[in-house]
Parts: sequence; structure tokens; C-alpha cells
Amino acid sequence: MIKINNLYKSFNGHKILEGVSAEVVAGETLAVIGPSGCGKSTLLKLILRLEPADSGQILINDRDISRLNEDQLIKVRQKIGMVFQSSALFDSMNVYENVAFALREHTQMAEYEIKKKVAEKLELVELSGKEKLMPAELSGGMQKRVCIARALAFDPHLILYDEPTTGLDPITSTTIENLMNKLAKELKAASIVVTHQLSTIFRTAHRIIMLEQGKFLIGGTVDETRRSKNPVIRKFITAGLEE
Repeated sequence: MIKINNLYKSFNGHKILEGVSAEVVAGETLAVIGPSGCGKSTLLKLILRLEPADSGQILINDRDISRLNEDQLIKVRQKIGMVFQSSALFDSMNVYENVAFALREHTQMAEYEIKKKVAEKLELVELSGKEKLMPAELSGGMQKRVCIARALAFDPHLILYDEPTTGLDPITSTTIENLMNKLAKELKAASIVVTHQLSTIFRTAHRIIMLEQGKFLIGGTVDETRRSKNPVIRKFITAGLEE
């Protein structure tokens, strides 16, 4: 579904990514872990081509996104669902309008078709009947679920999660994690989760890699990562369990 080959990125001479490579297949969730500021969110921006890579390749369904023109890139982005850390809902729009926004902007769908699609996605995140609520009337967990519903509007092949449970209480975090697992299983989408939340890592990931000083350290499966002898990975995991 997505393949990253020897990717490099620097800002003002500061190296963020140094030759990282990874791939994720349909139905699989890859967790990219690491401390704040290590470049996890930058990786997502490169996948969306919101930032250009210095060198290397990002292949989505075997298409090198660096070679796409703007029209081609828009079509590829429509098959990538992005779940933002802050949810990033439009404050002036209700739940229905937030989920419908991209469908109205980028398709020729009739409004009755959009209504059906929005209802389908809200049902998937267990928010049926909440269409008329404004973002300010929603809890943090509900805002996150609306963000996920919006990310699913185009039936994406790839879902990117940027710190999806940061700032949420443990019960709400578990709800979001359960939803992420449900989507991976039912939609067969490939998922990349960038986070430093251990509960999210351990409950949603099939494989784990750690971003450390611009390079990927391979953790493996959840069990393999827990047993890793790599001192950097062990320190990260141990510190998280002690919090």
C-alpha cells in the first residue's frame, strides 16, 4: 500500500530524517514511536507531500508521489485519510458539514448522495444522530471521532493518525483505540500511527518502529518490541510504563 525508500529530510541544515525506509500493507497498522520533536509528524507531511523530501521515494499504490502533478496528487490525497492531533474541525460548521466538506469541494456528488455517505461514516464512528451539533458542543473524544469520520469520507486506502489519543483521558483513549482497530479490520486500510502513547502503541499496532536521531530502529511486533534489547527502545518503553 505504501513504501518509503531511503527518505531524507532536513530543515535549515538540521537533519530530521536520514535514509529511513518502511512499508505498510493493506489492513496493517504501523506505529512510529519516539519522543516529541523527533520528526514523526514531519514524516506524515512528507507522505501527504505537504513538504517535499530532500531525496528518496514515497510510493503509494506503486506511484511515486514526488512525480505527480497537482491534479494527480489531489486524487492520491483523496485516498489518504488524515486524523489530526487537534482534530482540526471547522468551528463554524456542524458535524454534518465538517464530514461533508471535502465531498462538496472535490466531487460532483448530489447532496442526497453526500447525506448518505456522511450518515454511513458517522454510523461507523458511532455518532449517528449528532449531525447538527457544533464542535464546541462535543467532548474531546467526540471531536476526534468526527475527525476520523471526515478522514473516511473518500473510503481511503491509507489512514494517517497524528497523536490520535494525546490529551484524552484513559477511557476515551480506549474508545478511540478500539475504533482504530475496528477500521483496520473492516476497511482493510493500511494505517500509520505516530504517537508516544504506549497504550495506543500496544493496543493498535501490528508492527512498531522507533524514530531516533533521524533513523528508524526496528522494534518488530508488540511482543518483540517489549522484549527488545536495544537500549534506546527499552528506555522509551520503560519510561512510558513508569508514568
